[in-house]
Amino acid sequence: MAMQRFHVGPRLSEFAIFNKTVYLAGQVPEDTSQDIVGQTNNVLAQIDRLLEEAGSDKSRILMCQIFITDMANMAGMNQAWDAWVPAGNTPPRATVQAALANPEWLVEIVVTAAQK
Repeated sequence: MAMQRFHVGPRLSEFAIFNKTVYLAGQVPEDTSQDIVGQTNNVLAQIDRLLEEAGSDKSRILMCQIFITDMANMAGMNQAWDAWVPAGNTPPRATVQAALANPEWLVEIVVTAAQK
C-alpha cells in the first residue's frame, strides 16, 4: 500500500495515511483569542474535519498526544476533551506541558487513528 500525504505544505502535511492508519500533524487553535476550553474545542473540531476527510472519526483514535502550555489549564482542556471524546472509546493519551511555537497557542493535539 502506498503512503499518501494530504494538504502538503513546504514544512508539513496536515495528515498522512499508510496501511489504513491516519497520522495527523499537531493541530493548533485557529482562534487564539479564546481561553483553553475554546481553543481546545477549536482544535477538536479541526481534528473531526481531518479525520472525516481521511475516512476515520474520533471513535477510531489509536493514540493522542496533548501539549498544553500551562498545567493550570489541564481542567479546562479536560472539560472540552470529556465533552468531545465518545464514551467507551477513550484512546490512550499523554498530556504534557510544553512551550509551543506560537505563544498565543494554549494547546496542540496530535492524533493517530485507524481508517474505517
